[in-house]
Amino acid sequence: MASYTYPIAHPSGTLTEAQIHSILSNNQVVAKKVATLADQKFLSDYLLSARLTAQGGGIFYESGESVFGTAPEQVAAGAEYPLTVLSPGEILAAKTVKWGRDTLITDERIAQSGQAALDRPLLRLANSVVKTVDATAWGVITTKVTNTYASAAWSSIGAITTAILAAQAQADALGLGINLDTVALPGTAYAKVMGLFLTAGVLPRENANPILSGEVPANLLGVNWVTGSTVTGSDPWFIDREQLGGMADEKHGTGYASAGDTGAEAKSIRDDEKDAYRVRARRVTVPVVLEPQAGLKITGASL
Repeated sequence: MASYTYPIAHPSGTLTEAQIHSILSNNQVVAKKVATLADQKFLSDYLLSARLTAQGGGIFYESGESVFGTAPEQVAAGAEYPLTVLSPGEILAAKTVKWGRDTLITDERIAQSGQAALDRPLLRLANSVVKTVDATAWGVITTKVTNTYASAAWSSIGAITTAILAAQAQADALGLGINLDTVALPGTAYAKVMGLFLTAGVLPRENANPILSGEVPANLLGVNWVTGSTVTGSDPWFIDREQLGGMADEKHGTGYASAGDTGAEAKSIRDDEKDAYRVRARRVTVPVVLEPQAGLKITGASL
């Protein structure tokens, strides 16, 4: 699975005009560049870590099934082991949506701007797809996850630690095998929390220090801390990434190429009447919450 890291490393090296035309004539290469730009940005793929496949315009899935069966029993020598029938969860359906955007890259722009004529449009296409998909996924998460934990104000590392441990204990008490391991915060709240860690002098040194490296997620207090422009509100959300859900991607149509495991696709179409390339980035997907109990909103943090 792709990592969720910001900022990403931009492509290095300078392409010639002939090389740019060659890239735009090859869908697979265009797709690889789009995937490289989008690969480490999809917060939705990080929070909804299961990779699901949709077919026929949607996906059927089970939600809320228990991860435990009936408790094991003592088995006498030579006796048959007892059989347990696992009860399925609720059967739900979700319909995929095709999110996409085109742009024109003209021959004149390539001749005048060089590699920037390629990199900047592809970056904008990738960013637009990422932002829309992430915003949609975040909306699904905050709608499906309804559990809450009332915390004292996060004014110190002690208060944060208490809230984290108590919220984990609350989730553990459900008996569903839930392991809350990731805190998602809006940007301003994330900055305040990192400031508290910095003031308390508990941040790791050098490369592992999220303030020095700028990398997200940060692993502190034994949990991952993430943020993104599509994380709305002011309250922290605490989730189990392994059980919460996944992104169900669908592949259809011809002439599209994909690279990496983000689900993003790209296509370059030569338009000789306009002396330009029509470049497209898209993702056909739907976010799915498989276990609504695998998360909660922490209220009262006052960030």
